[in-house]
Amino acid sequence: MDLNIYQVDSFTSEAFKGNPAGVCISENGLTEALMLSIAEEMAVSETAFLSLSDMRLRWFTPQVEVALCGHGTLAVAHILKEIGAAKAGECIEFNTLSGVLSAKLQDSTIELDFPSTTISFNSIKNKALLTCLGINEREVISFGIFDSKELIEIESEEALLALSPNFDGLKQLSGRGVLITAKSSSEQLDFVSRYFAPWVGNNEDPVTGSAHCALTVYWAEKLKKSTFNAYQASSRGGYIGTELLSNGRIKLIGSAVTTIKGQMFV
Repeated sequence: MDLNIYQVDSFTSEAFKGNPAGVCISENGLTEALMLSIAEEMAVSETAFLSLSDMRLRWFTPQVEVALCGHGTLAVAHILKEIGAAKAGECIEFNTLSGVLSAKLQDSTIELDFPSTTISFNSIKNKALLTCLGINEREVISFGIFDSKELIEIESEEALLALSPNFDGLKQLSGRGVLITAKSSSEQLDFVSRYFAPWVGNNEDPVTGSAHCALTVYWAEKLKKSTFNAYQASSRGGYIGTELLSNGRIKLIGSAVTTIKGQMFV
């Protein structure tokens, strides 16, 4: 069997920036074992699998299936537009583990409609986690939990950019992912972030769409506004426009670039 396979850089308009995602589109669904093997072979943070017969969209890291992936969804919508299966102005709906997600195609961007998330705040900080991240407890402004992941606001963008976590130490702790954010010092941006997930084989994710659902909820309450320009400050870096919609859901806006296309023989 041969499959059409792509690699797409999401949340960027430049190749080799943003977050690379694998994309595999087939007429019918593949087995979980095959999808995991393909994800391992693609060796990027997530590979997205779309079954056209039922528009079922699934995402796999090289190790596990995940319930929500922003950059993978953006990548699939981008490829559907690129191959002529959809066009600007259309809205595509995907059936996923996180419910029905939609992607509205614009001329140069794609708007994703994603679920919101709930953040619970904790005054008791995880000192072992902070030590491994290299964060001084005095730098922490807020410490919360969302979707079994930590969200930490620290006092400066400069401190966020300087972080160099001890990933071996982090993997000795229990965890799923940790999202660090700070108010941006730039007039063009509202906030910046970094996302670490060594527990699922991804030390630092380049640009994390799903994390920006939580970030949008967090900064909407903090800044008393609903639309944001955000930057995820990984080594590749990526820009995301976000909006807290009146129905409580989250709009993520981004661009994507195809870097590889071909066939995989399995």
